[in-house]
Order: sequence, then structure tokens, then C-alpha cells
Amino acid sequence: MPKLKPIVAATPEALAGELGLSSIEAKEWQVQHALLTRFKEIAREHRFTHAEIARRSGTSRTRVTAILNDDLEHVSTDLLIRILASLGYRVKVSVVRTRTAA
Repeated sequence: MPKLKPIVAATPEALAGELGLSSIEAKEWQVQHALLTRFKEIAREHRFTHAEIARRSGTSRTRVTAILNDDLEHVSTDLLIRILASLGYRVKVSVVRTRTAA
């Protein structure tokens, strides 16, 4: 089996480019990553079990475990927001204009 070469990028946009994603997909990924990072912090801080998170949020324990293991394939931003809300947190959104269009 050939040895895989790691992809190194300085920004989410650069990584998206290396992976063949558009800059818009990079932005979506960046938002999901921010939500995931905060979710992991909250789960660790409050010592929630995967089963407790699943029960509160109305999703499966298997899915919670996958998300906490950084598997965001087929995970919507809506689901991450729902999970955070079920744990007593709300997500604040800020929209700012960038210098260039996507």
C-alpha cells in the first residue's frame, strides 16, 4: 500500500482548495468545525455521556460518538445547533461582509 502524504494548509480556504472544495464549501466547513469544537468542549466540561447527549438531542448514541470523533460526514449544521441547544446552549450568528465575493 502506498504511503499517504499529509495535506498541510495554512487556512481553511487553502485546505479546501487542496481537497478540491470551493471557497463556499470551505466556509461551511469552518462553521461546522467551530460548532464541533465548542460541542466537544462542553461535553468534556460537563462530562456528558454520549447516551445522555443522544437522549437530550433526539439522535442516536452512535451518531453522537461519530460526531465527537470528528466524523461530520452527513452531519448538518442544524444537527450541531440542535445538539448544543439540547445541552442548554444557544448559537449566536454574525454575518459580516468580506472584501471579495466567494
